[in-house]
Amino acid sequence: MSIGFLLKNRNDGVVWRGPKKTAMIKQFLTDVYWQDIDYLIIDTPPGTSDEHITVMENVKDLNCDGAVIITTPQEVAIDDVRKELTFCRKTGIPILGIVENLSGFVCPNCTECTNIFSSGGGKSLSELSKVPFLGCIPIDSRVGLCGEKGQSCLTEFPDSPTAQVFRSMVMQLTAATGGSPAQNPP
Repeated sequence: MSIGFLLKNRNDGVVWRGPKKTAMIKQFLTDVYWQDIDYLIIDTPPGTSDEHITVMENVKDLNCDGAVIITTPQEVAIDDVRKELTFCRKTGIPILGIVENLSGFVCPNCTECTNIFSSGGGKSLSELSKVPFLGCIPIDSRVGLCGEKGQSCLTEFPDSPTAQVFRSMVMQLTAATGGSPAQNPP
């Protein structure tokens, strides 16, 4: 579900203050008929803003499994994510793990991964905060192309480093939440 589905023009921006954003998030969580879903993933912006507080307040009674915290390897991102970890702990949201995104660049020709930013920030943060480390997702242009075409990198490039990391994360998260992974996740 996205606010983008409700806009008249796909070029329109959503310029709303806190109360209106809060109302829309609450409506998404309470009024949308989610049917029989296994997981509801809520992608929030970085930080600890109104959006995070609204989500937390509206899911606290829903048996929320927890949060997956995403970071990039740079120290400035790690500093922000530390605040997110504190937010989750203060509000009672279990932390399922940390993922390091943009962790290296996968060459589209040879598939070698090169660290173009720093590396290891997510792993060191997970060790410091005693939170499971779920994996490093590299920049892979093929994954971006799959997204633009509505395809899954897991089926289009099943042996890619990114697909391998996604499969590992699914296994770890389903084990942590007591779920069972699909036989062949898309």
